[in-house]
Amino acid sequence: MTATRAAVLTERGRARPYADSKPLTIEELVLDEPGPGELLVKIGAAGLCHSDLSVIDGSRPRPMPMAIGHEGAGTVEAVGPLVAGFSPGDHVVFAFVPMCGRCTYCLSGQPALCENGALANGAGTLLGGAIRLHRSGGDRVHHHLGVSAFAERAVVAAASCVRIQTGIPFEIAALFGCALMTGVGAVLNTARVEAGSSVAIFGLGGVGLSAVMGAALAGAYPIIAVDRIPAKLALAERLGATHALLASDGGVAAIRDLARGGVDCAFEAVGHAGVMAEAYAATRRGGKTVAIGLPHPDQKLSIPAVSIVAEGRQILGSYMGSAVPVRDVPRLIALYQAGKLPVALLQSGTLALDELNGAFDALASGETVRQVLVPTQTI
Repeated sequence: MTATRAAVLTERGRARPYADSKPLTIEELVLDEPGPGELLVKIGAAGLCHSDLSVIDGSRPRPMPMAIGHEGAGTVEAVGPLVAGFSPGDHVVFAFVPMCGRCTYCLSGQPALCENGALANGAGTLLGGAIRLHRSGGDRVHHHLGVSAFAERAVVAAASCVRIQTGIPFEIAALFGCALMTGVGAVLNTARVEAGSSVAIFGLGGVGLSAVMGAALAGAYPIIAVDRIPAKLALAERLGATHALLASDGGVAAIRDLARGGVDCAFEAVGHAGVMAEAYAATRRGGKTVAIGLPHPDQKLSIPAVSIVAEGRQILGSYMGSAVPVRDVPRLIALYQAGKLPVALLQSGTLALDELNGAFDALASGETVRQVLVPTQTI
């Protein structure tokens, strides 16, 4: 067994500011040795994402207590039985859906929809059903999306890991586990945006800005970025957006004017049904609307139903960027190394474990894009 400090959520839905209500406690936990098909990983860095925030604020119900964090990278320290393809010293990026490799979705090339991975994530266990985190008194602490990256170390399923080359800074590598894989993947895998296609991206967090990078990589034009924060619009332009619109400046009408009747593809990266309806309204006849953000389960989408048929429109869901992580993470890293994905521009600074509560205040307010936790960093 190994001791590890980790950020533990015991109660969902505490009031903001989190710096005062402190939903996350930094605890010394007991970490079991990796079992069959599992790895012990020392966390190098982990990104703060709205998917973590949605667990903290109660939008995504998960079993408690839970050690959270799902976007990360680190170094393999130990390999459990029945593991092939990994050795101590390997650098890995986490994939937040563990892929069983045998369900219908995995076998049809859609591992992001893995049935067994989804069941394990919902139950707060690793892929094989185990829970490897405990408090000193023996109480179990659930895993967040099979990863629990806001910690010094984690035991994860090998199916939750993608081996990468050494030399990529962990603060960069971590972002490929969610922001890049989800945002760029939504453009290239889900929507299959072609050169010259017109695109609008609603919401410029880490995932939305990654979608901007993906659209630029695909050769889309125009690339219209929409957000309520001017600084994020300026960053979107640095990442490849050709037009930037404040959410209050004309909205759908302005987009339809810029794109001569509507964009070929609109991406909703806010996680709000009302914004999704706006994205749908901004598309042309025959256009695609791709939902990337995760709305609260109670939200309902309201659109003119007849337009789906009469105007040949499509609504597409994109979970984890419709990615095949073992294929896509190395490809995306290669594009970063070639200078085609300016990932470092997403970073909003690094922080230590003890600074997490206040950092989630900044994320919730929209002040930041991607804050990166370095577990070994001290205040």
